[in-house]
This record gives sequence, C-alpha cells and structure tokens, in this order.
Amino acid sequence: MKQSVYILIFFAFQSTFAQVTFIINKLSKNTPENASIYISGDFENWSGGQEKYKLSKTNKTYFITLPQQNGSINFKFTQGAWNNVETDKQGDDIKNRSYTFSKENDTVFVEVLNWNKNNTIKKSTTTNNVFILSNNFDIPQLKRTRRIWMYLPPNYNQTNQSFPVIYMHDGQNIFDSSASFSGEWEVDETLNKIYEKLNFSFIVVGIDNGQNKRLDEYSPWKNNKYGGGEGDAYLEFVVNTLKPYIDANYKTLGNKSNTAIIGSSMGGLISYYAGLKYPDVFGKIGVFSPAFWFSPEINTFSKEHGNIKNSKIYFLAGGKEGNNTGFQEINETVKGMCNIIDVIKKEGFPTKNIESKVVPNGKHNEELWRTNFEEAVLWLFKN
Repeated sequence: MKQSVYILIFFAFQSTFAQVTFIINKLSKNTPENASIYISGDFENWSGGQEKYKLSKTNKTYFITLPQQNGSINFKFTQGAWNNVETDKQGDDIKNRSYTFSKENDTVFVEVLNWNKNNTIKKSTTTNNVFILSNNFDIPQLKRTRRIWMYLPPNYNQTNQSFPVIYMHDGQNIFDSSASFSGEWEVDETLNKIYEKLNFSFIVVGIDNGQNKRLDEYSPWKNNKYGGGEGDAYLEFVVNTLKPYIDANYKTLGNKSNTAIIGSSMGGLISYYAGLKYPDVFGKIGVFSPAFWFSPEINTFSKEHGNIKNSKIYFLAGGKEGNNTGFQEINETVKGMCNIIDVIKKEGFPTKNIESKVVPNGKHNEELWRTNFEEAVLWLFKN
C-alpha cells in the first residue's frame, strides 16, 4: 500500500500531458520475480509487447503512463508475447480491457490474476487442411520477411482441377485463435462447410500483418498521426512475388475472375485499393469495416480509377464500429464506406457488381467479419 501511495505522489508532479497511469496493485503469484510486463492493445496494433510500452517497476509495483488519445482504448497485459498474456484466476482467456479517456490525469489500479495457463502455448484451432507455407517468406520490396498461411480445400489432393484463390491480410487472425489477439475469422471451418454443402472449393493465402509495421503496409499514403505510406510496396510483393509463387506451385485458377483479396479495417482499405490499382489481377474484392478515414486520398484515387466494369466488391460495416476500437475516427466507417460507393458508381462501376451491407449492431471486431465471411465469398464468386 505504501508503495502505491508513493507512486501516486510521484505522478502528481508529472506533466499534464501524462493522461492515464495504470498501476498493477495485485499481481499473480506465478509471475517470475524479474518479469517484464507490457501493455498491448489497439493503440499499438496488438503487437504483444513493444519496448516503448513496457511497464516500469518500483520494488514490486508495475506501472505505466499513457498519453491522452481520442475515445477509448482496448488492451491486455502480457509478458512480451501473446502466449504469455494475462488470464483469469483459472488460467482462461479474459475479455479485452478497455479505458475511455475522460480526465486530464487519471490513475487506474488493475489486478493481473494469472498468466496464460502458467505460460503454456495455446492450442491451435486450425483444421487439418491449414498449414504454414513459410515462417519467413521474403518480401524483397520492403526488405522484410513474413509468415504465410495456406488453406487447401478438402478435395485438393483428390482431383486434378484448379481452384480460385483468396488472398487475405492479418493472417494471424483468420485461421487460428492461438495466433490471434482477439479471436479468429474461422475461415477454414467456414470454407470446409461451404465445400460440404455446395461443393465449392477455394485456396486461401493468409499473409501475417507486420505488427508495428501494419499501419505502414496497409496504406499507400501517410497519415500524419498514425503512419502509412508502404502500401504500394506491400501490394507489389503480393502481386509480383507472392502470387506468382502460389500460381507456380499450387493448382490455381490465376485469372482475375478467380482471384480475390479480402481484409478488414486497414486490411479493408488496402484490399479496396488493390482492387482499383490492379483490376487485371483481383476481380473479387472483400472490403470489411474499411478504414477509409485513415487515407482521405482514397476519394481522389476512386474518382480516377473507379470506372471498372468487370470486378465485384463486397462492402461490410457495423453500425457500432466505434464501440471496440482506440480510433475515434472509426465511427466514420459507415459514412466513409457509403461515400466511396457513391463515388465509384458515379465513375461507372456497375451497381450490380457492388454489394453493400451494414449490420446495425455490428462492432469493429472478428465476430462481425467472421459471421459475414461466408455470405461475402458466395456473393463474390457466384456467376
């Protein structure tokens, strides 16, 4: 208790720019004595633990101060990775913590009751037709590497036929809850059900996001506040490096009418941009909860490139997008999406090739994207 009082007095003399201080006043007994603890959330792209968000420690008390941000943030505490994330007392997953900025200087006491089942690795939830193509696939355009996931349809090895391909961003979140920070899309389970019901088959290529590079890679233009500007290089990798490799090594239908690109949030922005920039490559575009607010330049780009006659776009947004994100601007999701639809329609994009859906109670999360993925895929690929 004395330690907490000392810390409170310390922060009373700090600058008014220090808007909220989180103090862990109760810590699980199974925490290593010299553990490093991090706060990770939507404000830093759910990295699992960045050095700048490492908690300070005075004797046995951990604390961190975050500057004021617009609206709310969602977060959890980790020991530097998602396999060391905090849990409830029994070691089971907990919901994301949230905090809404409403005071100039606020102090919040929190309890960390346990860590991920004594730091064991979470069990994978992938089906048996999902595998890791590479843990370090080269991205020469960005001088980085990336993990690439593959989903092959249940009948892949029983036929000589070739298959449509869906390219998806945020690969950590589409197949495996143990790799995701906030749930998965269940793409593999959904496509297996589609195969069983309708005998439709697809290949899926999942590209992990670059964690702290995610915002940079998923926007072609720089946002002065959040970053961006590497979107063109990222798409050059997908189009000129990854897709040729997939087409050369797997039984794919490589033409535009059988190639989709799908993503959510920033992934929705870059998927939409890809569809307009590479209309001869991607004929099916899935734009879920698009972060058009991040890059206002997308409006001019849509006017210049929106006159595409033989591509299809499925747009999805939730009516409550602002309730589960750290970006206040995400409240503009539906408005921004409808505006872009109007723009491309005026430029000649056929109305029959656009499907737009707003889920009134939908939030900015995997549940919204997961529950509408099947509908999107079937609409995009129907004749």
